Amino acid sequence: MRRRLAIPLRGPIVAIVMSLATVASAGEVVIPNFFDPGRRIDLPPPAALTPLRFATVADFPPFSFTGPDGALTGFNVELARAICRELAVACTMQTRPFESLGASIAEDRIDAAIAGIAITPAARETLGFSDIYLRPAARFIAPSGATTAEIDADRLKGRTVAVAAGSAHEAYLASFFPGVRRQATTSPIAAAEAVRDGAADFAFGDGIALAFWLQSPAARDCCAFAGGPYLESRFFGEGYAIALPKDRPELRQAINWALDSLSDKGVFAELYLRYFPVGYF
Repeated sequence: MRRRLAIPLRGPIVAIVMSLATVASAGEVVIPNFFDPGRRIDLPPPAALTPLRFATVADFPPFSFTGPDGALTGFNVELARAICRELAVACTMQTRPFESLGASIAEDRIDAAIAGIAITPAARETLGFSDIYLRPAARFIAPSGATTAEIDADRLKGRTVAVAAGSAHEAYLASFFPGVRRQATTSPIAAAEAVRDGAADFAFGDGIALAFWLQSPAARDCCAFAGGPYLESRFFGEGYAIALPKDRPELRQAINWALDSLSDKGVFAELYLRYFPVGYF
């Protein structure tokens, strides 16, 4: 079974995304940029630019989900559509079970999957990947009046940090913050609630999930991010990329060209602001 980069929230996040979609501006949110501004990719010859069959999943907000009108939307969905517009090719978007995406590519039922398939050595044996367009980030949160711009192992020594039991975030704390008192919780959101309720000094977890939780009614304006993002790939994955057939280098080149072009034109930033209005970097 292929591994998917996980976003802990499901149902509640859809309503929050839709309600916050107009409140952010570029001046309020740090927009991550993982594209090399000095690189120039040649667009493949027109004969190589054929209609693209994209696939995603319908239960991965804010990346892909069904909106209130029943239409498929989300950051990944709109990014795929923008890629097709940039390449001036026809594009279809279908949803499939996550576990079937790799086989669908291998059996030529789809051309590309944009669904958070983790980039692992095992996955690379059968799949190709585009350049990384976004990365997961771990973050600390703390009570609003106690937030600090700097977080390190010495400052947190002896403090209580709530974290989901058995998670990569718990493993990261054990490795790099050995002096903290880890408070294991049943879920990432339970860790955040421990800070809200005064049972922990900090919570540590997935930045995307925490960003949306901080803006939800459940947070009660209790908390804020503390310190900066943590991007350690050994714990949190290499990042989000589009899964492709291994034997189609021209397709990878075309998609990477489109991703670079969308970044240069500001389209990527616009999509990020639309679907991550609270930001997690």
